[in-house]
Amino acid sequence: MARARTKVRARAKKADVRRSAARPTRAKPGSRTAAKASRQHKFVASQLGPDSFKADGLRTYAHYRDLGVKDATHGMALAHVIRFVGRCDPGIVSKKHTHECEFQMIYVLKGSITTEIEGHGRHTMNAGDSWLQPQSIVHKVLDYSDGCEVLEIVLPADFKTIELEK
Repeated sequence: MARARTKVRARAKKADVRRSAARPTRAKPGSRTAAKASRQHKFVASQLGPDSFKADGLRTYAHYRDLGVKDATHGMALAHVIRFVGRCDPGIVSKKHTHECEFQMIYVLKGSITTEIEGHGRHTMNAGDSWLQPQSIVHKVLDYSDGCEVLEIVLPADFKTIELEK
């Protein structure tokens, strides 16, 4: 009987060892194994005003409204509203390009926009529609309606655009 209890205790001890090995250990503050703390985001509120849109963005046919996310996230992300201005001129607008970024999502706020995404075809997106562009995918804007506005979110905030057509 005593021998049976000893075997039960030995098995329980082995199970405890296995369970504790499976649990992640918590590093003490200041130790080398402590995970690098990310910088906390700041609170930011963006209110629409008469001068919110600027003609200082990537495209001459669009005005941009920065939502303050770049500064609040220390460059982790960018969020802006893009307002397309004037009639769409395919000679200026419809040029293949790509963005070197980790994440790019577009949500149509007003109007409609037609894009062509390499390997995925042509898409006309209307207010309330959205799409996620895979990393570095080649694409171009084919057309947009009067008053078209989109919300674009990109990670990281500082990304490179590569023009593939002149």
